[in-house]
Amino acid sequence: MAKKGVIEEIFSKARFADNAKKYTVLYRDFDKVKEITLPEFIKESNNFQTIPITRIESIKKNHRILFEKNSKRSD
Repeated sequence: MAKKGVIEEIFSKARFADNAKKYTVLYRDFDKVKEITLPEFIKESNNFQTIPITRIESIKKNHRILFEKNSKRSD
């Protein structure tokens, strides 16, 4: 649940206290990872109804990573 809180905090700051177009969201779409701006993600996800918050891989602002999902893979 901590992950969801961090993402919600970033989204809230981006939408209400900053320029949301500076933020990009990378999310899983089946076998692909798509990268779009935060306002586009909110529209496409229908406010998290069609794309759940758990599919977000990372969030960037001006190429600086603000959030990145931990990938637990064993080689």
